[in-house]
Amino acid sequence: MNSLLRLGKMVCLLVTAMLATSAFAFAAEPGTDWDNQLITVTGTGAAPQNAVNPAQARMLARRAAVADGYRQLAEVVRGVQVDSETTVESMMVTSDIVKTKVSAMIQGARVVSERVVPGGGYEVTMQVSMFGVSNSVASAVITPPAEIKPFPAPAPEVIPSLPADSNDGAIEQYGTLGGNANASPMAAIGGYTGLIVDCRGLGLQPVMSPVIKNEKGIPIYGHENLNYDLVVKDGMVGYAKDRSMASRAGARPLVMKAVALMDHNANPVLSVADANRVLIENGASGFLNQTHVVLLR
Repeated sequence: MNSLLRLGKMVCLLVTAMLATSAFAFAAEPGTDWDNQLITVTGTGAAPQNAVNPAQARMLARRAAVADGYRQLAEVVRGVQVDSETTVESMMVTSDIVKTKVSAMIQGARVVSERVVPGGGYEVTMQVSMFGVSNSVASAVITPPAEIKPFPAPAPEVIPSLPADSNDGAIEQYGTLGGNANASPMAAIGGYTGLIVDCRGLGLQPVMSPVIKNEKGIPIYGHENLNYDLVVKDGMVGYAKDRSMASRAGARPLVMKAVALMDHNANPVLSVADANRVLIENGASGFLNQTHVVLLR
């Protein structure tokens, strides 16, 4: 009996450790600001006891603070999720090119503020951008797709949903779509400037390269559909807490509610009807092609 109890305790401890490890591996790293697409750290350093004068003490303390900032940036960047399965660190392990680019990117970090700390210390705040044409995490780790794939066609067996704000709320049925009694349910309403997918309450985990899918698991939006230079420059999506911070989607966004998340909570899922509407409206306005997409979390 005692041996069985000991075995049970060992199993419980092992499962707990595995769950904790899994959760930690996908937790947002401290210093990562997905909403503003920045990684920020504060390095600290102290003057050595053998400094010959106050000026040298301050210089050496600053040097130590910058070195500490580089160390912290390296830790944070390594933990950034590129997609639902891949971290920057795992890419560095498998590619010397990525490793070299990431190292150079960190060495090019910006010093955004610094100050002398009472008692002989120094503090330096440093930043790198998640996205940008140069010296960003994206420019170091995102690679061009072999080919740009077209967006999929809407699922023909499912009637597209009708957004609540279409035609200023005046449409109640497809028969009055756009004021045209003969309009097809597959016709675009038009005029949408972007897409907002509301994932609030679902536990969305930000990644650099998310994929929006429909309930059948079919991707309707991913980096393989997009211009590589645009993805590196601006990212595929913006993350925000509420619609007031979703200016990336423009003045008249198409707003859809995610029904679930997939792939470690990184990829939003839309109903097939909503996904059909997104694809139809993108065909008319091209907002997906322009990466005018915001995920609310």
